[in-house]
Amino acid sequence: MRYLILSALAALAAACTPNPVYRISEEPLPVAHIDQSRYLGFWHEQARLPNSFENGCQRATAEYGLREDGLISVVNTCIEADGERRTANGRARPVGEAGEGKLEVSFFGPFWADYWVLQRADDYSWSIVGEPEGRYLWLLTRAENITPEERAAFEQRISALGYRPAELVWAAP
Repeated sequence: MRYLILSALAALAAACTPNPVYRISEEPLPVAHIDQSRYLGFWHEQARLPNSFENGCQRATAEYGLREDGLISVVNTCIEADGERRTANGRARPVGEAGEGKLEVSFFGPFWADYWVLQRADDYSWSIVGEPEGRYLWLLTRAENITPEERAAFEQRISALGYRPAELVWAAP
């Protein structure tokens, strides 16, 4: 029992420790408009900025669905170094103006964090997601893998948003 309590406290402390600011630009981040029904579904994480809650994870995925209470279900899954699957269940809610890609996500009770869709493809085949402080960034695609040419194009987009692509953790091919 003592181990469980200490583990829970350690996990809570890690979750509350702020991630460093990676963004080097002072310009406000853009926010894409989204059609929530088209944004829902299954996504593959192609790249992310380092963060404590995904340490040791590869081939992460996110699945978004509509809940009965009107919120969005969030199921994040990844494969750890030992081959075990790790899953985190949460919820999201739209904030800001209608259709604006600003959401908040929660994986821990009443604690919510910004989740902004910064850019997305017209056909919803990819999305770049972050938050206003520049501490987190994810590149999500519907496709399981991307080509070297697509990666180069995403690196240019990410640079234009004020991030250094060299700091990203890219999915293993």
